[in-house]
Amino acid sequence: MKKIIALVLTAVMALSILPLLAACNNAKTINLLNWGDYLDPDLIDAFKKETGYSVKETNVTSNEEMLIQLDQDDCPYDMCIPSDYAVERLISKGRLAEIDYNNIPNIKYIDKDLLKKCEVFDPGNKYSVPYTWGILGIMYNTKMVDEADLGSWDLLWNEKYAGQIYMYNSIRDSMAAALIKCGYDINTDNEQEINEAADALIELRQKGIVQAWLTDDVKDNMVNEDGAIALVYSGDAVWSMNVEDGGNADLSFYVPEEGSNIYFDNIVIPVNSKKKAMAEEFINFLLDPENAAKNTEFIGYSSPNTEVAALIDEFFTGNPAYSFSEEQKNRCEIFRDLGDKIEVYEKAWDRVFK
Repeated sequence: MKKIIALVLTAVMALSILPLLAACNNAKTINLLNWGDYLDPDLIDAFKKETGYSVKETNVTSNEEMLIQLDQDDCPYDMCIPSDYAVERLISKGRLAEIDYNNIPNIKYIDKDLLKKCEVFDPGNKYSVPYTWGILGIMYNTKMVDEADLGSWDLLWNEKYAGQIYMYNSIRDSMAAALIKCGYDINTDNEQEINEAADALIELRQKGIVQAWLTDDVKDNMVNEDGAIALVYSGDAVWSMNVEDGGNADLSFYVPEEGSNIYFDNIVIPVNSKKKAMAEEFINFLLDPENAAKNTEFIGYSSPNTEVAALIDEFFTGNPAYSFSEEQKNRCEIFRDLGDKIEVYEKAWDRVFK
């Protein structure tokens, strides 16, 4: 009987310990909200081996999804990687914690000029650390597109390539291309200008120029030569060109001569995270040059880390979708948070797909 009682007590104690063990394990887990395929999983393993901390990643497909998640009082995430205009909105709503740079000595490796550009949406770089950056542009197949047609945004409206063009299924990105083509600022809040840009996109549909409006699928479609031209983020173009990862060597990329959007994805910490110091340790880990280089070769997007260029394959450093001149960067603009004016864009976007 004593033996049975002892066994029962042991079982009860074990069951009572399980929640405590789970809580302890959870206490050593950083919850990250991120884009898909946007962090080398080997780095997560290396970070755990080095620190004992785990990183649990949840993926989303848009900044708007991130904004919804981070705008909750019970937000479960300790880190997130939103884009510039989303960071600006989160700051204005008091949803981000200030970064303690005493815990991030590797910030010294981040390009000072790029940090300065980021002050447009995060004055003083108080709430965000640049993770990747790039430029919105045009990817094309060199076998399928005449060189004489390259250079301008007009390529997306060229009827010669009707049915061979992909547009990006995103309000800000596709509207940016149309706004610049019409001669307007990508952050305009002028309703007439926004509607004129929407009319330019409607023209693409009416004339059958666009084969499809895609997001991540555009990469595989261009690699498989199902289309000739696509509006893409530069980092996605790099991925599509990388033959070692199944890409297509006949693909190339250019930044339209009229200018474009220069974008920054940034690491932030939600204000209600209870693991801020752990998150900052992970940020510092990611900013280490060796780790940043490894991550860059995995995701393909341009790194703001000044040491990375010397550590990565020349495929990246010599790629028109990875390395950009100062002139190219300077003729591009950062998306700004439009606040309530985004509703004007949404109404115009709805007209495009009527």
